[in-house]
Amino acid sequence: MTLHVTLSPTPRPGLLASVATLAEMEVALSAGADIVDLKNPAEGALGAWAEAPLKAAVARWRAAACVTGLSATVGDQPLDATIILAAARRTAATGVPLVKIGFPLPTDGAAQALDPVLDALRPLARETRLIAVLFADQDPDLSAVSQFAEAGFHGVMLDTADKAAGGLLAHLAVQRLAGFVTAARAAGLLTGLAGSLKLEDIAPLAALQPHYLGFRGALCATGRTSSLDPARLARVREDLKGRVAA
Repeated sequence: MTLHVTLSPTPRPGLLASVATLAEMEVALSAGADIVDLKNPAEGALGAWAEAPLKAAVARWRAAACVTGLSATVGDQPLDATIILAAARRTAATGVPLVKIGFPLPTDGAAQALDPVLDALRPLARETRLIAVLFADQDPDLSAVSQFAEAGFHGVMLDTADKAAGGLLAHLAVQRLAGFVTAARAAGLLTGLAGSLKLEDIAPLAALQPHYLGFRGALCATGRTSSLDPARLARVREDLKGRVAA
């Protein structure tokens, strides 16, 4: 099946909506999310869906011939080549087109720690569109963008690991985020910003021209582990639709 996620030059970011169940997936599809992100918030920042519902979600997506993109997280994993590769392969085997992998980079020796993991993932990156996720609240090495591009990754995102410690803008200044987006776009990577984003974050982040802004908590009635609220989802969607970068 053809994947409809493209590196569009449009200055308006698309909406990545993280969903925890098949029912929430239907809500996100109906609301016009640009990427439906299969993630289990009860299991961590990048908590993974179980295999059976993940396969069911892929089947639903294929049957509907959706123009919406579909991604799935591989779970919160340590920066270990064997563990990350196994988790990424399990997720990719379900047929999900975009596989999101978290990279909790250490502050010292980040390049050295990252190299063996990327070496292990290179063959999979030739078969599956891999998305690297760096964590803004872990002082990430944003210069690693070029390493992901060289390893054959399809995209790179920023998120937050500790959802109780504030959103994306509490950890990285707009100037650093702008540099990240610019570097990722220059490398030909799909680019996203996420991390406990709120409605008021849309304006400053949209101006940076990422391909996508990712939401979970802002789409839920009472926090990121509660159910998706269609009204909140529609509000975020409408705000993004009306947003044009400067």
